[in-house]
Amino acid sequence: MNSALLLLLIGVPLLASALSVLITSRTFDRLLLLAVPAFVAISGIVLLGLHRSTPVLAHSVGDYVPGLAIVFVSDTFTALMLVLTSLVAFISCLFLITTGEDQYRFVPALILMMLTGVYGALLTGDLFNFFVFVEVMMLPAYALIAVTGTWRRLGIGRLYVMVNLLTSTMLLIGVGFVYGATGTVNLAVLADQGRPTGQAGIALGVVLLSLLIKAGGAPFHGWLVRTYPNTSAGMMSLFSGLHSKVGLYAVYRIYTTVYGEPAPWVNVLLVVAVASILIGALSGFGQARVRNVLGFQMTAGVGHILLGVTLLSSAALGAGAFYMIHHMITMSGLLLIMGAVEQTYGTGSFRKLSGLASRERWATVLMVLGLFSLVGLPPTSGLWGKVGLITAATDFGGGFGWVLVAAIVIGALISLLALQRTWRNTFWGPPMQTYRPDSAETGRAPAEPIVRSVRIPARLLAPATVMIGVSVALFAYPEPLLDLTHRAATGLLDHSDYIQAVLTP
Repeated sequence: MNSALLLLLIGVPLLASALSVLITSRTFDRLLLLAVPAFVAISGIVLLGLHRSTPVLAHSVGDYVPGLAIVFVSDTFTALMLVLTSLVAFISCLFLITTGEDQYRFVPALILMMLTGVYGALLTGDLFNFFVFVEVMMLPAYALIAVTGTWRRLGIGRLYVMVNLLTSTMLLIGVGFVYGATGTVNLAVLADQGRPTGQAGIALGVVLLSLLIKAGGAPFHGWLVRTYPNTSAGMMSLFSGLHSKVGLYAVYRIYTTVYGEPAPWVNVLLVVAVASILIGALSGFGQARVRNVLGFQMTAGVGHILLGVTLLSSAALGAGAFYMIHHMITMSGLLLIMGAVEQTYGTGSFRKLSGLASRERWATVLMVLGLFSLVGLPPTSGLWGKVGLITAATDFGGGFGWVLVAAIVIGALISLLALQRTWRNTFWGPPMQTYRPDSAETGRAPAEPIVRSVRIPARLLAPATVMIGVSVALFAYPEPLLDLTHRAATGLLDHSDYIQAVLTP
């Protein structure tokens, strides 16, 4: 495969975004929204096959000296993330099309521009261009998060903009400090220089801190749990599978490539991971809407994923990558279930929903499986995610490893209780006879109470069915994904192929 074809994974969504603006056709927009992530997902699958024989594929734009050129790199971890982010984007866009949210002017173009930034951030091989693509990803999100124009969404959009502008400034300053201390921002060159110390270590610490804030790890999670749940369910699914996961991907890539062994400040990362797990699980008790509870579960998921780089072994990185994939799939599925509920019943509030289990049998089955997956129970992918992390922590040994095991187990128990409360307040209880939609959540004027014959249309549950079905399939057949995550972890720890592919003319 010609390495220059990697540029198509960025150029195609960028071109599609421009075409969406120029050609005002809803059918054409919908075709682009589904075709672009499908194209990148198929390309990612092809790359996964290619990386069995060619561990790293790199392309330098122009005829510049290796190490100075703008470089795009793909390995097993990158290709895996291309497939999963595209899957989440495809299913989320399908839901947005089903609900009609794609009809707002420029929404398709903004989503496609955001995907351009996501794919660029995954493929780039230097820190400055990573910052550029992160900004390409974030700028459309400032509009998408408040797309319906309700006062609540405009307010949370302002918070989202302020926090992310601040962290983007931190990221740029950190990248500048890295260049000032090392003379390069190319990851392969940084890896070839060996473990950073002194000013270089501090500079990379600033970069990683900004990424942890963007990912929504505790104690920096407040902005995420206030903004994401207050946009639409489809947009929340899109953001949860793309934005925070790009930040975590970058943490994995930068930390393993530059350090290759636990950093002197690894205990800080340990505290962030454990705090994210426990705070995310516990905070669900104080929420009155299902998607707010799921927002805090996103924070808990960040903590679990960070355990991979905290332990920094092949088993831990593989388990962390598996958990990241599981969390993207499960969280998207749960958010889209609640999106279908909110579209039909006009609310996701505990006070206004009751007895959905007796009214919505298929939604109930999907919700049970999704909640099981978050806790780590069979028959879902969450079981293998939690088992992999616990196994890696016990293999590490010592007090450090057992602290992490305790955090995982206690976090799972607290999450079980918090999610049981969510279940009791929405799906259990007496069946509703009538209800009144909440205009603040739906963006529509309040309606009269609806009679009990209303049911969730099958088309609204189809996207969630796909995602929860994937989670169950990963429980039944985890071996292919476990093999891929193991290869990804091996590639993250062994930099020789990465350095050679990027720096060899």
